[in-house]
Amino acid sequence: MAGFVVVLVGFTSSVALVFQAAQALQATPAQTASWLLALGVGMGATSMLWSWQYRQPVLIAWSTPGAALIAASQGVSMAEATGAFLFCGLLIAVCGYSGLFTRLMDRIPAAIAAALLAGVLARFGLNAVLAAPQAPLLVGAMLVAYLLGRRAFPRWAVPAVLGVGLLAALGLGLVGPLQLESGLGATPVYTAPAWNPAVLLGLGLPLFIVTMASQNLPGVAAMRAGGVDVPLSPVIGGTGVATLLLAPFGGYALNLSAITAAIVMSPEAHEDPGRRWIAAVAAGLFYLLVGLLGAAVVGLFAALPQALVLGVAALALLGTIGNGLAGALQKEAERDAAVLTFLVCLSGVTVAGIGSAFWAALAGSAAYLLRRS
Repeated sequence: MAGFVVVLVGFTSSVALVFQAAQALQATPAQTASWLLALGVGMGATSMLWSWQYRQPVLIAWSTPGAALIAASQGVSMAEATGAFLFCGLLIAVCGYSGLFTRLMDRIPAAIAAALLAGVLARFGLNAVLAAPQAPLLVGAMLVAYLLGRRAFPRWAVPAVLGVGLLAALGLGLVGPLQLESGLGATPVYTAPAWNPAVLLGLGLPLFIVTMASQNLPGVAAMRAGGVDVPLSPVIGGTGVATLLLAPFGGYALNLSAITAAIVMSPEAHEDPGRRWIAAVAAGLFYLLVGLLGAAVVGLFAALPQALVLGVAALALLGTIGNGLAGALQKEAERDAAVLTFLVCLSGVTVAGIGSAFWAALAGSAAYLLRRS
């Protein structure tokens, strides 16, 4: 169930950006479906592989800020964009296998990492609160189900929230029409890359930067906060290799998950940390299924009300947000830097196309170093 919630939240919260990115490159319907196939297969296969190998939850996702970056591009052909995707994948692989990213993450204090994770997840929780006035009965029923579930059957509280939310949405008439006209499957469509230096530097390099700073950075913070200790270099480098293999079919950039990863790393997934990797494997299976079925499954997800998706995500992440804040504020000497990290991340500010997670880590680390000097 935790794995299913991951895919529900992951697809419904950002799949629209993937569609917009494909449309910005003037993709055909077949190419758009191929993007979903490549991304679903890439996320599913890598999540299952590394979770099984390390017996710890390792969850891979597509680059959401990367999709936004592609969607904002103009005058770039699909072939040129494919070349930029391959260039991005190469940079990720080099950065991962060389150990550069691991050495960078080792220099970030634990309090800053915890505050960074809390800030990323709290933004998702705030979105759920803001969506509550649109469907107060739906969100209220889910909240009551969560509170009662946490008291009576803690491990099944989040599945109970999902079940109550679906029933309430159906009863209140909030479920939209199913859109299945795209067919039941997707076929890979190969696009030969074109090497345009301007596009490589103007799209490929920024795609690499936002993926590493806005996705992999909080992704590692989520893993450390969840007690997951896997070698970062082969995982980060492996996402680069997976991007290289899938880029010609639409797999523009793969990276560590942050928000949805917290779901499979929480006690709600399993009370025994040694068994939580099964939730990540289950998420990988669902990602594979969604990818193979293409836009048809996305049509099912699109029929669900936004308040339901945001509510399930926020309640599933509530405990992790609390743990992140507790870890960030534990030591008084690190508290100022941690609070600054949390606030900058929570703001959602974007500068030079780079998301708030990077600037939060930068601001918090600078404050931490100044306090200690």
